[in-house]
Amino acid sequence: MSELVIMISVLAASFVIGYFLISRVPPLLHTPLMSLTNAISAVTLLGGLILFSAETTVTEKILGSVALAMAAFNLVGGFVITGRMAGMFRKKPDQARKAEMNPEQGRQR
Repeated sequence: MSELVIMISVLAASFVIGYFLISRVPPLLHTPLMSLTNAISAVTLLGGLILFSAETTVTEKILGSVALAMAAFNLVGGFVITGRMAGMFRKKPDQARKAEMNPEQGRQR
C-alpha cells in the first residue's frame, strides 16, 4: 500500500510542477518544447515496453497497455503537429515558382 501512495504522490507532484513550468513558457519556445515532449513520450514508450518483460498481474498489464497507448498517441500526435508547424515556414509551391520566374518580385516581399 505504501508503494501506491508513493506513486500517487510522485504523479501529483509531477503534475503540479509540470503545470507551473509549462504555463510560464513564452510562446516563442512552444515548438522546441513540443519536440522535447515528443522525445519524452518516446522514452516513456520504451520504458513501458521494457516493463512488459517483467512478470506482472493482469491488472498491471491492462494499465500498462493503456499507458503505452496514450504515450503512443501523444508521440504520433506531437510529431504530426510539429510537422504542420514546421510546414508553416516553408514556401508554398506557387510562391516558389513565382520567385523563380521573377526573382525581383520575390525579393520585394
